[in-house]
Amino acid sequence: MTALLRGARIVNPRQQLAAFFAAFIALFAVLLGSTSAAAAPLAHNNNNAPGSVAVVTSTANGKTYVIGTDTTFAPFEFRDTSGEMTGIDMDLIRAIGKDQGFNVEIRSLGFNAALQALSSNQVDGVIAGMSITDERKKIYDFSEPYFESGVQMAVAANDDTVKSYEDLKGKTVVAKTGAEGETFAKSIADKYGFTVQSLDQSATMYESVKSGNAVAVFDDYPVLAYGIAQGNGLKTVTDKEAGGSYGFAVNKGKNPELLAAFNDGLAKLKANGEYQKILDKYLAAPKNTSSGSFFDLLGTALPALMKGLGNTLLVTAISFVFAMILGLIFGFMKVSNNIVLRGIATTFVNIFRGTPLLVWAFFFYFGIPQITGQPINIWVAGVLTLALNSGAYVAEIVRGGIQSVDPGQLEAARSLGLGYGKSMQRVVVPQAFKIMTPSLINQLIIMLKDSSLLLAIGFTELLYQAQQIYAANFRVTEVLIIVAVIYFIAIFLLTKLANYADRKFNR
Repeated sequence: MTALLRGARIVNPRQQLAAFFAAFIALFAVLLGSTSAAAAPLAHNNNNAPGSVAVVTSTANGKTYVIGTDTTFAPFEFRDTSGEMTGIDMDLIRAIGKDQGFNVEIRSLGFNAALQALSSNQVDGVIAGMSITDERKKIYDFSEPYFESGVQMAVAANDDTVKSYEDLKGKTVVAKTGAEGETFAKSIADKYGFTVQSLDQSATMYESVKSGNAVAVFDDYPVLAYGIAQGNGLKTVTDKEAGGSYGFAVNKGKNPELLAAFNDGLAKLKANGEYQKILDKYLAAPKNTSSGSFFDLLGTALPALMKGLGNTLLVTAISFVFAMILGLIFGFMKVSNNIVLRGIATTFVNIFRGTPLLVWAFFFYFGIPQITGQPINIWVAGVLTLALNSGAYVAEIVRGGIQSVDPGQLEAARSLGLGYGKSMQRVVVPQAFKIMTPSLINQLIIMLKDSSLLLAIGFTELLYQAQQIYAANFRVTEVLIIVAVIYFIAIFLLTKLANYADRKFNR
């Protein structure tokens, strides 16, 4: 029993290195047969895939600018029933672009993510109902104000206990992160003795109030008015507080011609009456998009959700292939006798298994462009995030599978005259793969669910599409039920397929 896997020192370094790569190639060839369906090109184009930031000269005319925006801030930006971005901000930037002769590519990211994308030069400008503040002026250059806002407080429609700020003592209210409502709520919180909880989405805030987790919400008055018109289950109980001004933003010192074109176009739209028509379209008599039965909602939402599911499955498949490659490499390195290889593999596993996946999503999509000065495609960022995270887990699965094979199997193969590499390739690896298969299937399912975290960087996966839908109609519970059923069916079928392949391959 002297030639065990973890102690086969009779093999010289050259033989060991050759055996390492032979065993790796053998196992990868085995696994490739069952994962070939996951292979897909990385260069996948979609509306949210970042392109190169436009190179501008002395004028905005004829240029295409990438504009970042929020995802859930109706009536300023939201998706209509056809899936197109619409709202006051969207109509305004498109009308100004048409007037000034430049094109816009809208990238729906979320408010905080849009600002990070601007700072990392992933977008050229941001229009997202953003208040112009002295603090923000230090980082961004703003246009002339295009909307004068204000803050109101709303409570659940059936709540008769909270009618003023004095009724909030000892209670919790919600406000949107980074928005004017949050600033105002925090400014009076100590005076009236309430706690402010900040959330990222308007729809989530409203659901929190309706469910009783908070007693009131502070939000911009047009957003509240629009939501109430859509039947969000709230009512306003205070007058509008004097608010700030919304502005279009670019990075400080960047794209001055775009800012000048926005100001010029805005002035023309106000002069010819088009600006007021845009406001009246969404504020005077907003169209109710939340009516209809559950099956009407299902029929309306399903096309967008299926598109999101397709992106979810594709990014999972691509990422799993790369995760398997990384997992096999570092898994074999972890069982190597070479202390340097083991150290490298251990470091890789500890880093990516010991840090949150969302941190890497933000790093790859927002951090790398700030470091390198070059934008990164959102599909590349998503695949890197999922593949590196899952690759660390697959490496441990590979290591455990190899070390679970009875060491006597290797010794027996060696005693029959097979070399170390052939023994690993023909005896140890096939047995290890059978042991690993259930864990690899489980990791694939985990990766599919983890892909939902990519919505934080604006990746158009399934849950992202769901947010776009309920941001406009405020039917949060019903939309999420539909999404849960879609996830369940997809994972159930994927599990059945993987188990069938396992039985057929490992019989």
